[in-house]
Amino acid sequence: MAGAVRRGRVRDVVLAAPALAVVAGLVHAAPPVGTLAQALPRHCPVEMTLVGDTCVDRWEASLVEARPDGSEVAWSPYHTPFGHKVRAVSRPGVVPQGYASMMDARRACEASHKRLCKPGEWRAACKGPQHTKYPYGDAHVPGACIDSGRTNALAKLYGGKAMFENKSMIDPRLNQTPNTVAKTGEATACTNASGAFDMVGNLHEWTDDGTLRGGFYLDVTSLKEGCEYVIGAHAPIYFDYATGFRCCADPTSGPPDAAKPAPPATKKIARRPRG
Repeated sequence: MAGAVRRGRVRDVVLAAPALAVVAGLVHAAPPVGTLAQALPRHCPVEMTLVGDTCVDRWEASLVEARPDGSEVAWSPYHTPFGHKVRAVSRPGVVPQGYASMMDARRACEASHKRLCKPGEWRAACKGPQHTKYPYGDAHVPGACIDSGRTNALAKLYGGKAMFENKSMIDPRLNQTPNTVAKTGEATACTNASGAFDMVGNLHEWTDDGTLRGGFYLDVTSLKEGCEYVIGAHAPIYFDYATGFRCCADPTSGPPDAAKPAPPATKKIARRPRG
């Protein structure tokens, strides 16, 4: 017999193939091995949304830096986090982190018990259940995402070949120029039933294959369109003013309280001066 019953209780029930289980005096057909775990509800931290089998950050990542005393300070989104102990947070209404390399992004996600999204996971969240070219549909709607009518700060601050020199591309002033990068979730139409925002436009987003996806506030059409926009020419240590990211994670199975959120966004919160 698959299990032993003593004093009216089911003890050590191990079911292989459809069998009978005695529970509270009733006889139920038990599911095959493995199906019970699959049937349990899956949950994500509150700042993430469940897309298929993956938890995806709702908003582009911003960063907090850990201090020696255990407090955390909001990291400036206009400076590279290289060499600093940071972790990723996903929150609405903040300037997302640019100036991030793939290595920085991976490290920041892992510090919050997450990971960089796989390309297929990222596309699924971007396209939504209707599998559209843009989060909101197949036809490009200028301004529905942060992708039209924005200021070209490189052209404004530099000219000619100097625009594309490395020191120019990482100038902290670029994304501080008015009408460039927007706050997370500001483009309320740039989403779908998946529940993720800004996956097209605003900032490029690293995925774990070393590509940048979704375009940024000046371009979402030159290298395919919208959710299919992809750049694959950069090394994992590359960063510039337009390179951002968001994190993914595996969902938790079980009751809702089993889905523990990532570590709190802040303990003692202060803002790091922008140098």
